Formats: sequence, structure tokens, C-alpha cells
Amino acid sequence: MIATINRKGYFSAAHRLYNSHWDYKKNIDIFGKCAHLNYHGHNYKYIVSLTGEIDPETGFVFNLQKLKYILSDEIEKLFDHKNINLDIKEFSSINPTIENIVIFMWKKIKKRISSNLDLKMTLYETKNNFVEYDGNQ
Repeated sequence: MIATINRKGYFSAAHRLYNSHWDYKKNIDIFGKCAHLNYHGHNYKYIVSLTGEIDPETGFVFNLQKLKYILSDEIEKLFDHKNINLDIKEFSSINPTIENIVIFMWKKIKKRISSNLDLKMTLYETKNNFVEYDGNQ
């Protein structure tokens, strides 16, 4: 039997969208207020979904308590109350769009789970703006 388990998480962080090869005007034209010099913040919500066989001995696809600790270590401690552009070295050269953030998060979680599980992540930047990533794109 195959099932999908899900866990939600939250963090608050600041970022600025910009392309360093463009001047300020072009950044504002493309990214709008998200390119303002002094950054801006969001209360992010994410959902991690793991799909796989239910272990007949435990009844689990994956231990949700273990998943809670992985998400705390790999996402919340790294992102919560941080400036993504300045505090997370990988984003010093990558624009911290929700697309790039969710791919970064997905790669960190994928390293910590069994390869026989399918991982999908959904990241909400606002209640209306979100992105999904499952590693297949």
C-alpha cells in the first residue's frame, strides 16, 4: 500500500529580489517593490509531502516525529528570522525567489530521507502566492 504523508512548517524571513547585472530602474521594473533596497519580509508556510510504501511493521511511510526534527534542522533553523540574501550564503549569488527557495529546501530535505520516497514541497510566500516542486522539473 502506498500513501502520502504531509507536514506543515513556518518561518519568517526577509529578502530582496534583484539581478545584479541590471540597474536599479530595471530591477524595479521587473521585480516591483520586491526590489527595494532595504528588503522586505514574509511569513512563509511550507508543506512537505512524502509518498511511499507503508512499512508493514511500523505502519509508517516515514516517522513524522523524525520528519519534524529534519525540518527544524534543515529549514526553520536556517531560514527563520533571517535575511535570505545576506544570511544564507547560497543566496548571495542566487535570486531568492520562491522558486529558487523551494528547490534549495527540497535538495536539503531529499538528502535526509530514503531514496525510495517521493518528496514534494509546496512553499507559500503569501496566502495567494505559492510554488510546488517535486524534483522532476
